[in-house]
Amino acid sequence: MSKKNLIITQYVNNNPNEVQDVVIEEVPLTIFLNGEQFITLLSTPFHQKELAIGFIFSEGLIAGTDDIKEIEVQNEQNLVYITLTNKSQLTKKLYGKRTITSGCGKGSIFYNILDSLHTTKIINKDTFEVENIAALMSEMQNSSTLFKETGGVHSASLADNNKIYYTYEDIGRHNAVDKVLGRALLDGVKIEDKMLITSGRLSSEIVLKVLKAKMPILVSRSAPSSLAVELARKNGLTLCGFVRGRKINCYSHPERLTKGG
Repeated sequence: MSKKNLIITQYVNNNPNEVQDVVIEEVPLTIFLNGEQFITLLSTPFHQKELAIGFIFSEGLIAGTDDIKEIEVQNEQNLVYITLTNKSQLTKKLYGKRTITSGCGKGSIFYNILDSLHTTKIINKDTFEVENIAALMSEMQNSSTLFKETGGVHSASLADNNKIYYTYEDIGRHNAVDKVLGRALLDGVKIEDKMLITSGRLSSEIVLKVLKAKMPILVSRSAPSSLAVELARKNGLTLCGFVRGRKINCYSHPERLTKGG
């Protein structure tokens, strides 16, 4: 269940009426790593396995599913237990690496934002057609059923130049991205030549998730932050915002964009 029906008081022309409304469900999802409580994410309660795996991947705690020894999901309790193959490496990666994010509410990312200004650059030379990017953005928005019903979620999709592989929705824009990455990891889909499409704001932590996934292009219908643009320019990521209709603002590395045939 990812939505709830509520009776609310609606005012039209100053006149109150009791009507039924649909709101998105929000629950705390707690992830345990190697038997220890690791983090609690506020999320929409579906695709919890994808979210947990995508989160620890995009935070740089694992390189892939080979780093996971065991995973147990307790959907009704909103708990995920993950055992990693190399427990000592986890402590080393986490030490002194927590940063408060600009997400909705107070979130955390587990790396040093200053160190990330000098990460390995993306050198992928694949190109993406501007017309196709706009069409894929429209396709993602049209498939966002929860947003149409509640107006309370963000969407994210994994796509190549021609088609969308997955679309996930969540109350948190970070969570929607992590669900996409988690599903791709579980399915063994190569992501280093794909595009990440999102409906949410392009803040630095979203850019860092995509950089850690080694994806060459990130696009959104929303705006970027100055640090997001700086990170993208320094690290070889094509960053596009305000993808709406026939308009696209490219903030970094436009050489990957082509006009097509």
